Amino acid sequence: MSEDTYYFLVDLLQYLINGLSQGSIYALVALGYTMVYGIIKLINFAHGEFYMIGAFLGYFASTVLKLPSLLVVLFSMILTAIFAVIIERLIYRPLRKASRVSALITALGTSLFIQYFTQISIGADPRPFPDLAQQKTYVFGEIYLTSTQLIIFASTTILMLSLWFLVKKTKMGKAMRATSFSTEAAELMGIDSNKIISLTFFIGAALAAAAGILVGMYYNSIEPMMGMIPGLKAFIAAVLGGIGSIPGAMLGGILLGVIENLVVGLWNGTYRDAIAFVLLIVILLVKPSGLLGKNIKEKV
Repeated sequence: MSEDTYYFLVDLLQYLINGLSQGSIYALVALGYTMVYGIIKLINFAHGEFYMIGAFLGYFASTVLKLPSLLVVLFSMILTAIFAVIIERLIYRPLRKASRVSALITALGTSLFIQYFTQISIGADPRPFPDLAQQKTYVFGEIYLTSTQLIIFASTTILMLSLWFLVKKTKMGKAMRATSFSTEAAELMGIDSNKIISLTFFIGAALAAAAGILVGMYYNSIEPMMGMIPGLKAFIAAVLGGIGSIPGAMLGGILLGVIENLVVGLWNGTYRDAIAFVLLIVILLVKPSGLLGKNIKEKV
């Protein structure tokens, strides 16, 4: 093996590791998009703001309340989830029987309102995120792996497996799946669809909050507009995997993160954001249902 080939393979492996870290974050946020869409067919573009709110609540819990790291994460996830349930109750529930366009425009307006209200409230300047875990770098030959990346891998794996267990192995998960097939039929079977929808928002926002904290740890910086682009990319990841499919959201997030980092490392970092939207166009043209989605005909 030539020296050039060796270093190319080393760089490729490093980009794959970085891509898995980034993709794990996208996957956590994409799960919220896909769960909400699967239940009420709403594309909640305000979901990226739950990611931002989670990061700032983690910042507040660590710097002001001085909570231990684990409690910082739990505090952020629970409060963000409660906020999402309030948003669903006050804003989305009254529009549940309205057209999808009305709900979509409302979601965009909610996203913008949260972004600019946060800037007015706490300022637009970036803030350094506190160290919730001791930072270490592990070197394996020419490959670098940080403790933060290991935390991201472990956290996302635990959260995704927990979500899978909840949806597939519990009575509540069975109720969620029933509601996703038909809200009316689920209600006839005695399922409270309002509670299930609120639970879906609660879980999705909690996962987004965890992603916000992990990103804060990874980049050591948070700011009020941090949820906009990652939120859009997480939506693209959900569409790529098959929106409405939980495994699809996981797969789409990982793939998008890996592809982005390969583009940055092997081509040009300028196109990092553009490649995500190119992927969205391609997947909508070639396979609109996504990689793991199913083609379902709807009457309109």
